Amino acid sequence: MAKYAWKGLVKPDKLDEYIRRHDEIWDEMKAVLKEAGIRNYSIWNVGNEMFGYYECDSIEHASKIQRESEVVKKWDEYMADILIMEKDPVTGAQPLLTQVWEFE
Repeated sequence: MAKYAWKGLVKPDKLDEYIRRHDEIWDEMKAVLKEAGIRNYSIWNVGNEMFGYYECDSIEHASKIQRESEVVKKWDEYMADILIMEKDPVTGAQPLLTQVWEFE
């Protein structure tokens, strides 16, 4: 199992809209996440700072499926007016955060 964590920033006064859009996430987007092997996905915030975490069998596979997905491209466009998200130019995904500690 691989772990993936990312961060982003919701634009001022857009947090409620960000939450609403995720409460109504498209079935097609859920299908892409499942195809990518993504599970145990959660998103957290502190103010407008967002932190996402998920588990998958392979980060490379999950990144490839998302990078090549038209649904993900449409989702990114849909979220662009409320979310500032840095993208890794190689993977097309959010830059992977480096894990520095874990307690099991």
